Amino acid sequence: MSVIFIRTCIIFFVLIVVMRLMGKRQIGEMQPFEFVVTLIIADLACIPMADVSIPLIYGLAAVFTLFFLHQLLSLLEQSGNTFKRLISGEPSVVINRNGVCFRELKKNNMDVQDLIESMRALGYFSLDDLTYAIFESNGKLSPFENDERQKSPESIPVLIVNNGKTDDKNLELLNTDKNEITEFIKQNGGTLKETEVLTVDGNGRCYLKFKNRKYDIKYFPIKEELKW
Repeated sequence: MSVIFIRTCIIFFVLIVVMRLMGKRQIGEMQPFEFVVTLIIADLACIPMADVSIPLIYGLAAVFTLFFLHQLLSLLEQSGNTFKRLISGEPSVVINRNGVCFRELKKNNMDVQDLIESMRALGYFSLDDLTYAIFESNGKLSPFENDERQKSPESIPVLIVNNGKTDDKNLELLNTDKNEITEFIKQNGGTLKETEVLTVDGNGRCYLKFKNRKYDIKYFPIKEELKW
């Protein structure tokens, strides 16, 4: 027991030193390679702590090797934009003045539902609340607020059409069906297939965006008893 205690103390203090040398970033602010290094270090540290048959120096050597690789990648990142893009990626403008940019969402393996969830976490509930939205390389969403946004929305919009496909659960919430939504879209100059996103709130206010077109705000007829 005493051997394990001593080995654990040594590795614990070594990890504190290594993590301090790596910088003060929080988990949510880490670049992808930094997060990977942190996970591997944590896993490697557990092995020599629990298994006394493994020489302690092996565990320490692995930890310091990863620290060396971290420093090397950090230096490469700082040497120019090319290396920075290759190692950590680059920010993506997922909302611009034309609306949601599905091309940028796809580059980040995301869809509009992921974007809506990230916006809600920052207190924005409608896609037109933001003039611009940027997904940083560390995964955080940076919002640029629309001056004309509704400061106190009366209801939360629900996603009705996502990249040409209807959400059956939300259609039930509206007490409508695919045919009615298709007809509504047709009346506004488009087809379901070319509709990238359609959201509707409890007052019938719609965010409607067709492919290769700027988004528009429309109104869908909501039955009085359905308002939420």
